[in-house]
Amino acid sequence: MSGLRSGQVAEAAGVNLQTLRYYERRGLLADPDRTLGGHRLYPPETVTVLKVIKTAQRLGFTLEEVAELLDTARHRHGPRDAGLQERARLKLAEVEQRIDDLQAIRSTLRQALDAGCDDLMTCARRACCPLPFADLGQ
Repeated sequence: MSGLRSGQVAEAAGVNLQTLRYYERRGLLADPDRTLGGHRLYPPETVTVLKVIKTAQRLGFTLEEVAELLDTARHRHGPRDAGLQERARLKLAEVEQRIDDLQAIRSTLRQALDAGCDDLMTCARRACCPLPFADLGQ
């Protein structure tokens, strides 16, 4: 029986053992073979799968989305079935919306700094307060 032990897989993929076990419980990784002594033995491609999962997470995909992408990749019948193109388009739209939101937040915070806002309660009562709660009923 050959394969990589848990520690070898985790080290090669740059994850800890708890992450490896968690992904296994979530069904992101196939159940590994076991030695007679009960040690897990993973196929070498498990390292690639782990790296794919971590990369997808860094790109903003949730573990549920990653699971769907992996499942689609395992069952695809052709290049059009992969689903990554459409999911990447949707994720890009989400990221661009978050960027827009963050830019609006940055602008408001800069305005608060420029206005000299130093105390939230005092600022909320001032007409010149640029923070969103300035127009709340008082």
